[in-house]
Amino acid sequence: MKFKILIIDDDDLVCISLKKLLQKLGYEVEVCLDGDEAFNKVEEFQPDIILLDIYLTTQNGLNILKQFRKKYFNIPVIMITGYSDVKIAVTAIKSGAYDFLLKPIDIEQLQLVLKKALDGLMLKAEVEKLHQIIQSDELTKDFFGKGTKIRRLINSVEKLAQSSDTTILLEGESGTGKEVFAKFIHQNSPRKNGPFIQINCSAIPKELAESELFGHEKGAFTGAAQKTKLGKFELANEGTILLDEIGELSLDLQVKLLRVLQEKKFYRLGGEKEISVNVKVIAATNRNLEVEVEKGNFRTDLFYRLNVARVFIPPLRERKEDIPLLVYTFIDEFANKFDKKIKDVDASALRLLESYPWKGNVRELRNVIERAVLLIEEDELKEYHLNSLLNSNAVQKEEENKFVLQIPAKGVAIDLVLKTLIQKTLKITNGNQVKAAKVLGLSRSKLRYRMEQLGIEVTKNIK
Repeated sequence: MKFKILIIDDDDLVCISLKKLLQKLGYEVEVCLDGDEAFNKVEEFQPDIILLDIYLTTQNGLNILKQFRKKYFNIPVIMITGYSDVKIAVTAIKSGAYDFLLKPIDIEQLQLVLKKALDGLMLKAEVEKLHQIIQSDELTKDFFGKGTKIRRLINSVEKLAQSSDTTILLEGESGTGKEVFAKFIHQNSPRKNGPFIQINCSAIPKELAESELFGHEKGAFTGAAQKTKLGKFELANEGTILLDEIGELSLDLQVKLLRVLQEKKFYRLGGEKEISVNVKVIAATNRNLEVEVEKGNFRTDLFYRLNVARVFIPPLRERKEDIPLLVYTFIDEFANKFDKKIKDVDASALRLLESYPWKGNVRELRNVIERAVLLIEEDELKEYHLNSLLNSNAVQKEEENKFVLQIPAKGVAIDLVLKTLIQKTLKITNGNQVKAAKVLGLSRSKLRYRMEQLGIEVTKNIK
């Protein structure tokens, strides 16, 4: 698929040269020399991106921009001009321009801006697909993100889902979306037409846990005088049951659960009739069950019965490439829920969200976006909207731990980069070469070789 770009400029030489350049880069290009014809050209060509000159013969490009934003708000408009006026650039951005380029146009900068705009368009297209998924209650691979780590994980999970009976143990921090993964497994399993039942083992009182799992007969205990109650295992028959936070189950209930997993049979509380069920079991926990076994809080035999197929869901801080897609997904969800007009995210706001540590993982991100959408009235999420919703100290700490390498426009010699890196590391370790080698992931001898090669003096106090 070729992306389409419309150039609106009254300078035919600019149009011709830009058209040839963009066509070489693989784009489908049309030009419009007259501002009055711009709207007809947009309707006819249906471009993905518009390059619009600010100073046109018949019309002011800024006025055209404002009209475009009302009718074609989804099309990124990049303003171009031969005048380096900061005020005009600011006005253009405030009026809804995606970016601002000066003539003569730098090819590398143009490519960068176009790539960024197209990435944004593709991201929004993904969000629209996800919105349809949310509406239909069906989960696909795209719902979880595009990062390499999450892609590998979801491919593995999809294969595990093909087994009708294999017990799966989902591990991960709170808020990583274990229940969503469980639902995906069910929807991609041979049991997808059966029920999907979930129970949070930490949310039910200890005295009611057995009844919730296995049901009870009338009169089994005080409060059970009304009628027989079916437990979650019966309700999940021929389908899937998710035992969320399974590490919270009491030891005596763990014994009864083990029998159900092994024999697929149980008795209702107060009942005399043995009940058989055909259920796929998915267990989820934010605890390390092996540690809980060592502490005596979790039965060894139950752990090994659950640990048939083990899946670890990484925290959000380890897959930050998925944050933009998640942000747009949640914005779309809550904009529809609260009837808000917000549809986009400012670049600085997105950078802030990507730099945040997200200790509460996807759930915390979702909560922040929900509050933001609820509070703001603009059509775009800005950085200042998030300042009161995020812990600034957490952002600062995350930034302090982040490695940033800035390359000068004229370039830099690799030896200078290596020399600076080693010198700064030695300064941090107060000249301790063993520690410095460990920080840099080098052997002591290799660090020593590099220091001699680059002329770095061995000293205990590098200033």
